[in-house]
Amino acid sequence: MAEAAYSLLEDFSARQEYNRRASRFLIFIFFLVFLLVGAVVDFLYFDISAGSGIPVATVVALAMATGIALSSYYGGSELILNSLGAERLNLTVPEQRELQNIVTEMALASGLPMPKTYIMFDPSPNAFATGRDELHASVCVTSGLLVLLNREETQGVVAHELAHIRDRDTRLMLLVTVLLGGVVLLSDWAQRSFYSSRTRDRVAGKGALLAVPLLLLIIVAPLFSRLLAMAVSRQREYLADAASAEYTRNPIGLAHALEKIRDAAMPLGRATRGTAHLFLVNPLNRRVDDREGAFADLLSTHPPLARRIMLLYRMAGAPKMTA
Repeated sequence: MAEAAYSLLEDFSARQEYNRRASRFLIFIFFLVFLLVGAVVDFLYFDISAGSGIPVATVVALAMATGIALSSYYGGSELILNSLGAERLNLTVPEQRELQNIVTEMALASGLPMPKTYIMFDPSPNAFATGRDELHASVCVTSGLLVLLNREETQGVVAHELAHIRDRDTRLMLLVTVLLGGVVLLSDWAQRSFYSSRTRDRVAGKGALLAVPLLLLIIVAPLFSRLLAMAVSRQREYLADAASAEYTRNPIGLAHALEKIRDAAMPLGRATRGTAHLFLVNPLNRRVDDREGAFADLLSTHPPLARRIMLLYRMAGAPKMTA
C-alpha cells in the first residue's frame, strides 16, 4: 500500500513538473514573438535598427496592453461572476451546504485560504475559479454539476479549481493577455498605418525582399499568438488535473467527473468565448474540443477530455484507459 501511494505521488509530481516546464517554454516563445513583432514594426515604420533609438512601437504597445490587462485583473473577477449570473451559496440548502464543506476540505488540503463560493443555476455541469490572488479568489460551480456528481467527484472538480488558484494561473493568464494584447495592437496599428502614402514609401525604401516577408509576419503574428495563448491554457488544465490528484489522493474521482460531464454534453447558456477558458471543460461544447490531433489541439483552449481522463486513470495506476 505504501509503495502504491509513493508511486502515485511520484507520477502526478512528474506530470506537474512536465506541465510547468511546458508552460514556461510557451511563455518564452510568446515573449520572443512579441519582441520580434515589435522590432519589425519599429524597423519598418520608425527606421529604428538594432542598437539605435528607442523602440517606440514596442514600448507603447506593451504599456497599453499592460494597462488594459491590469484593469481587468483588478476588476475583472466581479464582472465575470456577475456576467455569468453567479450567486453566493444559500447554506440552508443541503446540496449547497455540502459544497461549502467540500470547498473547505479542499482549501485545507491545498493550504489555501478559504475562497468565496458561488453557484450558477444552469443545468450544464461545469465549474470555474477566478480572482487575482489567493486572498481574492472565488470558486463557482453550476447547479447541474451538483445534481450530476457525487461527493467524491465534486471533490475532484473543486480541487482542480483550487489548483488554478494555488498555481496563480490568473497571474499567468494576465501575462499571456498582456503579450497577446501587445501583439494585436502592434499588428493592427501597422496594418492601418500602411495605407498612408508616407508610410508605404518608408516601407518600400527597405526593399521588397525584406519588407514583404516582414509585413507578412505582422499580419500572421496575431493568429500565431492566439494559438500560443490556447496552448498555455491547455497546459494549465493538465497541471490542475495533476494537482487535483495531489490534493484528493484520488485521481479516479476527477476522472469519473469528467466522464459524466462529457456524456452530459450540455453547453452552458451564459458562457462566451471570452470566459470559456476559465471553465473545467469548454462550456461551448465545440466538437473540436473532443478530438485529438495537432489541428484540433491548436484550436482549443482545453485539452481533449479523453486524454485528460486517460492521464488521470494512469496516475491512479488503473488498467482502464477510457477513450
